[in-house]
Amino acid sequence: MRRKVQNPPKREGSSVFEVAKEVYKVPREGKMIIMKSDATKEQIAQVVKEIKKCGLRADVSRGEFRTIIGLVGDESKISFAHFATLPGVKEARAVEVSYKLISKEYRKLLEGESERMVVKVGNVEIGGDEPIFIAGPCAVESKEQLLRIAEESKQAGADILRGGIFKPRSSVHSFQGLGSIGWKEAEQALAWLREAGERFELATVTEVRGETQVDLAAEYADILQIGARNMYNQDLLTKVARKNKPILFKRHFGAGIEEFLSLAEYIAAEGNKNIILCERGILPIGKGKNFTRYTLDLAAVPAIQKETFLPIIVDPSHGSGRRDLIFNMSCAAIAAGANGVMIEVHYNPEEALVDAQQAITLDELKEIIDVCQKINRLVAPKRNEES
Repeated sequence: MRRKVQNPPKREGSSVFEVAKEVYKVPREGKMIIMKSDATKEQIAQVVKEIKKCGLRADVSRGEFRTIIGLVGDESKISFAHFATLPGVKEARAVEVSYKLISKEYRKLLEGESERMVVKVGNVEIGGDEPIFIAGPCAVESKEQLLRIAEESKQAGADILRGGIFKPRSSVHSFQGLGSIGWKEAEQALAWLREAGERFELATVTEVRGETQVDLAAEYADILQIGARNMYNQDLLTKVARKNKPILFKRHFGAGIEEFLSLAEYIAAEGNKNIILCERGILPIGKGKNFTRYTLDLAAVPAIQKETFLPIIVDPSHGSGRRDLIFNMSCAAIAAGANGVMIEVHYNPEEALVDAQQAITLDELKEIIDVCQKINRLVAPKRNEES
């Protein structure tokens, strides 16, 4: 006799997103141990040993004024009050956010001030006083295409060259980048990216779509990108973090700000805080025609900057999906306080194999960079007052 399988109880009026959020509950509190300014190496080591005894890991951050030890793992396993009594410990404190390692409070305790973090990639500083501009093709198609776009992007004022080799696509029948053809083609395309970056003095960034691609991409690219679809891929986040390279981390189009920062914490928990956050648009709501590909959540930029010391940039190409809106949304992003923008460009957008409708010309890129730099000079003093 076959056993009858019971379906889970249906919640009246619950949407798929509401049920999913109930399953994925972000913890509201994290814990940290603040050491005394004169704590010895032995005392710090003892605290770390005690943490490991409880089955957790320790994130040890040494600042100018003190050392802070963050707990990584299931904090319900420990008796937190015990740590406050250990030699060298000044205070065992609960932090009311789940992303404590990247929180402004954490950095303020460490450095004595809530100064923003600057991620350095060669001569490029992401998170400093000047916005940075990332430009390049959505997908690398050929060496000639990439070198031409790299040269013209540099002339337009870009700082970083982007180029997709492994492209996540909604349809299996779409071009998924040269990396999908084979390993040899992937390595060749990555070599072109590195060559273009070196020749035109541009840092480089490319997306890794899966764990098997991480080691190869890390050999060639300066920055590794985690795309929106992979924001929740914890195994990928961990593996990429361990390469100890700067990471461009995109917000998922269905994720809230707290989820976004909580997943960024997975990268920081591996000891890599060289994280560049990226707002790239969330799912539009309502009935009728969607006039943009996504809804670019620019309010998230200053909101996130009040929560974390990490830099945040904006991707208006994916956020709007329309080349005629890239100028407006780029300017708006810088006015909102973004540390830079990431834009898809092509010398002939209509010929682009991927996302042709949102690629702009190199002349349009130059105009955007010139205007955005002017906007930054106007808003930077006010932004610095509030940071």
